Amino acid sequence: MRLLRPIAALAALALLTGASKMDSDNPTCPAEPDWGPNTAMTLTPADKNGKRVLLAEGRVDGTLPARLKAAIEADERIEEVWLRSRGGDARAGNAAGKVIRSYRGMLTRVPPGWACFSACNFVFMGGDRRVVDDGGVFMVHMFTHTQDRALIDEVVIEGSKATTELIGSIEQSSALLASEDNDFLIRMGISRKLLTDIMYQQQAVKSADNPSTRYCLTQAEVREYNVMPLEKPVP
Repeated sequence: MRLLRPIAALAALALLTGASKMDSDNPTCPAEPDWGPNTAMTLTPADKNGKRVLLAEGRVDGTLPARLKAAIEADERIEEVWLRSRGGDARAGNAAGKVIRSYRGMLTRVPPGWACFSACNFVFMGGDRRVVDDGGVFMVHMFTHTQDRALIDEVVIEGSKATTELIGSIEQSSALLASEDNDFLIRMGISRKLLTDIMYQQQAVKSADNPSTRYCLTQAEVREYNVMPLEKPVP
């Protein structure tokens, strides 16, 4: 199990994320991450810092890949997709990531104060270029490959005990059998060590000995695992 970071490092992370309080159960993460509304992801074109961007906010659902493609096709000026989401449907996240990758040069971004968790990670990884801004939160948990990752995410987030044994069984076995997601990460240029060093080390559900179920990468880690390529685009 990966050791918790020193207090000084956690304090530094708190400053980077802009969080006034860290999560006592998940000490690498803010206590109240801003992952947007708990509704189907909205896609809103906007002008930010002289660029045309697509604001993608909310839960990943089965309709997202088609809607995302339509939104990008409808506005040829879009050059970035900004993400905040608690996750959702696993296969839809992968498919949405592939949609983004089909547009050469498209940049995905997690802006300061925003959080991208679970299935959102896979949407983000589709970017031909990728940026997690200082203060942006790239949050991961135990690698899953269920038909309904939305259910898993909700239980993890809310800490429900109602289906602990079921969720634990699904999560642990899925971590070893998720070849589709594993292949996706490799194809998107993400280091497989993100799985072995980080995702696989997280617990599926809380336990008395270790209540942590999710992990937020530092700026050093998003570079180490090539979540954000070393050559960061100019803002």
